[in-house]
Amino acid sequence: MKRLFGASLAALLVGLAGQAAAQLERFSNQEAVGALKAALDKGTQAAVASLGRADGFLGNPQVKIPLPESLARVEKLLRRVGMGKQADELIVSMNRAAEAAVPEAKQLFVEAVKKMTVQDAKGILTGGETSGTDYFRRITREPLHGRFLPIVRKMTAKAGVAQKYNEYAAKGAALGLVSKEQANLDLYVTQKALDGLYLMVAEEEKKLRKNPVSAGSDLIRKVFGALR
Repeated sequence: MKRLFGASLAALLVGLAGQAAAQLERFSNQEAVGALKAALDKGTQAAVASLGRADGFLGNPQVKIPLPESLARVEKLLRRVGMGKQADELIVSMNRAAEAAVPEAKQLFVEAVKKMTVQDAKGILTGGETSGTDYFRRITREPLHGRFLPIVRKMTAKAGVAQKYNEYAAKGAALGLVSKEQANLDLYVTQKALDGLYLMVAEEEKKLRKNPVSAGSDLIRKVFGALR
């Protein structure tokens, strides 16, 4: 029975992919690629704009950067002894660093769109609801990490947040709670900033696929509307 179900599901998925590909054939390569590039450019710029401003991270529960899980117990202990203000200042500074770094993504996203091949575009158009985001993650994450890190490091140093974090980390280490991956503040904030950025790009992509009419472009509406 499980094998039969698995085979039926696979056949259904292949059928759906085939239908999407058939719909796509109604358009020229120029139309399909043009629509996708316009859509992805719109989505990535919206994500960057929403995060790369004051409270872009701090005011958004989906991406707000908390203290690492390994320091959660330390945070609770410090709040109990009246050091909640220090914990709050640390969290604010971490999120401000991420907000300062995100605008660096704008140009790299533009370049990634320009480099997109026809094959890339068709794969994204007929792929999953976040296949465009997956493309950006694959192409831009490493160079973005290189651009984000110096900005995060500069911001945390300016705010004195690295020293505060290290104080927390030292207490966490004493309790055996701090993991190696979360021991470096700047690396932690950079990783979380990237995670938040791609999350919001994915949200924009899903929104566009669900409601292409909202894109405001006849070409985007025509191509994405046919694929729904």
